[in-house]
Amino acid sequence: MTDATTPSSTVATPGPASFRDEAARKRLKKRHAAEQRFKFYGMAAIGVALAFLVLFVFSIGSQALTAFSHHKIKFDLPLTEEVVAPEGVGDTEAIAENVSGFYQLVREDLARRFPEAAQEGRTRELNDLVTRLAVLPMARATAENPGRIGETVRYTAALSDDLDLYLKGAVAPERRMRLDSVTRADRIISDGQEKLRFEPAGFFDGASAYVAGVTDGTSILVQSGTSVARWTGARDFELLTGTSDDFVGTRPEARIIELPEDARNVTDRQIAWTLALQEDGRVSRGINWALMSNADSTYPEIAGVLAAIVGSLFTMLITAMIAIPIGISAALYLEEYAPKNRLTDLIEVNINNLAAVPSIVFGLLGAAVFLNFFALPRSAPLVGGLVLGLLTLPTVIIASRAALRSVPPSIRSAALGVGASKTQTVLHHVLPLAAPGIMTGAIIGMARALGETAPLLLIGMVAFVAEVPSGPTDEATALPVLIFKWSTGAERAWEPNTAAAIVVLLTFMVLMNALAVFVRRRFERRW
Repeated sequence: MTDATTPSSTVATPGPASFRDEAARKRLKKRHAAEQRFKFYGMAAIGVALAFLVLFVFSIGSQALTAFSHHKIKFDLPLTEEVVAPEGVGDTEAIAENVSGFYQLVREDLARRFPEAAQEGRTRELNDLVTRLAVLPMARATAENPGRIGETVRYTAALSDDLDLYLKGAVAPERRMRLDSVTRADRIISDGQEKLRFEPAGFFDGASAYVAGVTDGTSILVQSGTSVARWTGARDFELLTGTSDDFVGTRPEARIIELPEDARNVTDRQIAWTLALQEDGRVSRGINWALMSNADSTYPEIAGVLAAIVGSLFTMLITAMIAIPIGISAALYLEEYAPKNRLTDLIEVNINNLAAVPSIVFGLLGAAVFLNFFALPRSAPLVGGLVLGLLTLPTVIIASRAALRSVPPSIRSAALGVGASKTQTVLHHVLPLAAPGIMTGAIIGMARALGETAPLLLIGMVAFVAEVPSGPTDEATALPVLIFKWSTGAERAWEPNTAAAIVVLLTFMVLMNALAVFVRRRFERRW
């Protein structure tokens, strides 16, 4: 016989007593609402952080883009031996350093193209289109191939930084418009000066709405081909370069530069000469390779970050040699061998405190100990690496101890149980398992050291370095210090250069942090 059973569908399953009444349901609803608000707050925090990140990247990136390109001028220079090789064709070192000779050739070429500059006493203004040190690549290229001396060779030189910024639209607000056709261009004498008067008289009427709002000092340049004239009021124009015949039968373009000439670093004549060279096809914009291949310079258009990159690499090499082996060894001893007593507790507390000490304190320590006491070379990556090694050491120790502590005790017990010694257990079993965490902490500590500026300033690495260092004891600078130095430059062209250097530094830091993430994910074991 079988006992009668009650179907499960007929058995009443009362819910929890706490949710039977209306008050309980309201409390449950409030908890659910609180949970949704908490999720919203978290998402909002992430959104705000991402917004600031995007703003930062856009702000730095938009400025840096202009620095990664630059305008250059082409020159066809006759390499006469008397000018470029006064010491003889065989002395290539003298040729490579003969900046004056090559700059003379550049000045002569510009004078032939714009004879009005000498006639009006504006030779210096014309020469400022190209800075003196911009011809250094020409000298070095000729020294590498002295057989070309005596020939006419085409070279390029960086346009001056102010004119480069003008062509990029970063000097002054500017409006452009196409004017009506010119049928005649007559030379007249007005106020004792020779000027131009275009026919018909109303060819400028199309710009009347713009001209009506022009304030005193605003420049209006009219360009037709390689000829440029400046409006002087009414119907009169002053010819800056070229000939009046170039305007006849054309529709010139007007450039209304709203910043007065005396408030700019570029004059109207320099702009006119640059526009004429651009129309000739001699001025072009390309990638600014000098930014990555040159050392620092007093001229923004030829300054580069190569010396700072090499200086940073030497500094990081010394830092790694100091911080990583000493930090890992200290962590192994404290975590695996040191007895637990008041002395080791005091050491642990001080290590944690050192990790929070401001970096400038380490700079003061380095200046007092390494420079004054040990008399190590100033402004050298050797000293910078020692200082940053001390700065990074607490971080490496703390990260390494955390990684060693994460290894389960069963690993140690198993190794000891099969007869391994303490040292064998640590080196053959514990350390390999903790290696991903140790490497991650070391890389993150090195990334922090790469971005430090204050300690390096105090040991003299802010010095101007025009040559790439060849070793850790040579005078050098570092990327963060170079960024600080460029950011204080008076010329406006240093702003995009500073942003470009920041992009280079951030690229290295992102790569180092990406390497840390890769190492952890590739070798990490989960217990």
